[in-house]
Amino acid sequence: MPDMYATQALTDLVPLADELDKNKVTPGVLGFIVFAALAVGVWLLMKSMNRHMGKVDFEEAPDPDAVAVEATAGAGSAKRK
Repeated sequence: MPDMYATQALTDLVPLADELDKNKVTPGVLGFIVFAALAVGVWLLMKSMNRHMGKVDFEEAPDPDAVAVEATAGAGSAKRK
């Protein structure tokens, strides 16, 4: 029997839906506030990320294979002279 009560409740709400103009429904003030809060949050995260990335001091170690190739190439050209 719980389904009957749900059906009756939905039947009572149907006339309210007919009164709304589907072309004039907007998110309203609450939608704007949520969107603005998300935008401010993303801006603060980006600002924090840029600050943290500025503190990074990274120097890449040379590739051991490339160093070995350069050493053999340099030794080979020294023998030719």
